[in-house]
Amino acid sequence: MNCRSQLKCGAAGSVLAAICCFTPVLAILLPAVGLAAWLGWADYVLLPLLVLFLALAAHGYRRMRRERAREDAPRGPSEAER
Repeated sequence: MNCRSQLKCGAAGSVLAAICCFTPVLAILLPAVGLAAWLGWADYVLLPLLVLFLALAAHGYRRMRRERAREDAPRGPSEAER
């Protein structure tokens, strides 16, 4: 997985987990499909997922910055110049 797709995946997952954690989306959707019993356990799953996706996005961002810095770094003398 390259750094751009890793950053996009982490950001999208973080947004999705945050929407489920901090809004009443699950309180409406789960009882509507007959899964209201899972609502009590949602925080045990969604909060770690939010942390995981935020870490994935941060790692992808750091990899992208490192690759850009490596591309922008001045090169040493080439073999032909020696």
